[in-house]
Amino acid sequence: MASSLVLIFAMLVAGYVCRKTGAIPEVAGADALNRFVIYICTPALVLRFVPGLALSTDLLALAVVPWVLTGIAFVLVRLAAGPLRLDRETRAVLVLAIALGNTSFVGFPLCEAILGPDSVPYAVVYDQFGSFLALTTVGLAVVARASGAAVPTPREMMRRIARFPPFIALVVAFGLRLASQLAPAAVESLGAVVVPVVAPALARVGDALVPVAMFAVGLRLRVTMPRQRVAFGFALASKLLLMPLIAWGLVSALGTSPAIANATVLEAGMPPMITAAALAMMAGLAPELCAALVGWGIILSMLTLRLWGFVLLGA
Repeated sequence: MASSLVLIFAMLVAGYVCRKTGAIPEVAGADALNRFVIYICTPALVLRFVPGLALSTDLLALAVVPWVLTGIAFVLVRLAAGPLRLDRETRAVLVLAIALGNTSFVGFPLCEAILGPDSVPYAVVYDQFGSFLALTTVGLAVVARASGAAVPTPREMMRRIARFPPFIALVVAFGLRLASQLAPAAVESLGAVVVPVVAPALARVGDALVPVAMFAVGLRLRVTMPRQRVAFGFALASKLLLMPLIAWGLVSALGTSPAIANATVLEAGMPPMITAAALAMMAGLAPELCAALVGWGIILSMLTLRLWGFVLLGA
């Protein structure tokens, strides 16, 4: 675990230093690396791990919990809007920050480092059926309404989902898993030929995700304090402490298996999503607050997620 956390922190710092020194252009470099992670590494990771998942009702927690937390985020921001005197733009940013976590770029590496590699398939399911779907539906609608733009239609949202490479890989992976249960002999025969050739390639490509993703995050890292400090503190406390606590209560009530429960709680405690913040900033929604929530969220989550690891694993 220690070596994995050292790698994560080292690549994060390396990306930050490269941006500060101008060694690698921030926008072009980060965009290229992000696309490599999304279009190449993540599908390889999905196809490597997910077909081996045991299909059970416990997996539903990975899809249900993030949507419950999204609803709770709306309620929290609505309750806080009056006392904290939040304007429309700030409310939208806080909803995105509390509801949507960085469950892939930061989530996959930290789940692997804290919970072990067996947690990665569960983190993938949480990310794709939870964070990704919420971003492409609720997230886009929140940004559009707050900025005065047209809200995407259901057809446009479905097109985005259907064309997203990791989601396509996830559907294929679940299809392979289902086929192995319905026709085990045929799949086993095919696997005996394909797996020895494909599996090593998927492993090599998937292993690149951690260093490349964290380096890309480092390129975009900003460590500044926004003027809206009360809203800033409220959002990070809700995202890093309250959301995983609620998730812990939900998986406990559902009686979810420990491995899935732990991955669910840890993913729920991931820092605010970079992509959601980028969308809000592009729409002109409190850009200073967005940058601060992402930057400080990543830094503080290194501590809070490690603490959650102690709580979940008891070590």
